[in-house]
Amino acid sequence: MKYLFLLRHAKSSWKKPQLIDIDRPLNARGKRACATMGPHITGAGADLRHVYCSPARRARRTIEGLSAARGAGVIDWQIEDALYTFAADDVLQFCQQLGDETASAFIVGHNPALTDFCNDLTRAGIDNIPTCGYVAMDLAIDRWRDVASGCGELQQFLYPTLYKDS
Repeated sequence: MKYLFLLRHAKSSWKKPQLIDIDRPLNARGKRACATMGPHITGAGADLRHVYCSPARRARRTIEGLSAARGAGVIDWQIEDALYTFAADDVLQFCQQLGDETASAFIVGHNPALTDFCNDLTRAGIDNIPTCGYVAMDLAIDRWRDVASGCGELQQFLYPTLYKDS
């Protein structure tokens, strides 16, 4: 059994249209969402030992914000260029190349890649993983190279508006 956690980056800013996409920062709502989601993702039992993040500024700031808000120590994470993608097949290929000694992976990335990837693995039918949305899946595989359509079961789907009154 392998475990996969996906986090879509928090809401980004469009205040500076001259910035290229990869350089867009979080906006105020995105920063608040990280503060909200940090404790909830930790409380949900996310395994944060192997965290892989898109190089996009908004994705990096999301995992940094989550780390600061969770109250359980700093998250160690690494940038993976392959995760700056909007295609589910790229996320699939990334997962298939993980080492089998790794029991779980936590990916910070982008839509529509994450929603499409989650739905392909789990058949969950999620319309959209919203910004700063999180999903946890169990994968009925022993080797990462066996990640394939239908191999997963959705365990959790959390997003900031679930906690708007907290």
